[in-house]
Amino acid sequence: MSIESILKARHSVRAFLDKPVPTQTLNSIFESAQLSPSNCNVQPWQTCIVSGQTKDILKAKFIESLMSGTAPNPDFNWAAQYSGIHRERQFGSANALYSSVGIAREDKKARQMAMVRNWQFFDAPHAIFFTMDKYLDIMGAVDLGIYAQTLSLIMAEHGISNCMQGALGQFPDPVRETLNLPDERGILFGMSFGYADESAAVNNTRTDREALDNAVTFFN
Repeated sequence: MSIESILKARHSVRAFLDKPVPTQTLNSIFESAQLSPSNCNVQPWQTCIVSGQTKDILKAKFIESLMSGTAPNPDFNWAAQYSGIHRERQFGSANALYSSVGIAREDKKARQMAMVRNWQFFDAPHAIFFTMDKYLDIMGAVDLGIYAQTLSLIMAEHGISNCMQGALGQFPDPVRETLNLPDERGILFGMSFGYADESAAVNNTRTDREALDNAVTFFN
């Protein structure tokens, strides 16, 4: 399968089968992802994969934080508020998601429950926390984004689906505590992954892409 065909077929998946990815496959995928490029080859990613009991412990801690009203305290700047066309695209993405599962715009409770599913890893068998030393700031974030995209494409080649999740960087304390990470290590974002449940309505969600003329300019 070509990279172009993978990109055209890939979409975010939010419902998974109860079917772990074999250890040998995981090792192969993450070994290949190490070939991802990075600025000056610093390779800043420290990738934490959680499965089984560890994942369940984290899920319980996340839900406890949400139920207690704990405010998000991300390690990195997530304060940017979308405006203009970016805000419109954000609304379009949310509308596509909620429409696929029949949640009305005015049903705030159902939307909140759908949002909570992020911290339940959408019941995926595995999840990743993309972490790096905090001092690396924006340059490290660029490298982690490149690495995560590389990883996503390799997963797709193996028939494994995923969902990138900024939400998994919103409550870093339970992650740092459970995984025994040092204070200088920051959790940027995460990803849930596994084998897609093709029968789930939520996996019918599709989003639009901007026309080439509005996104790319060629200078000769």
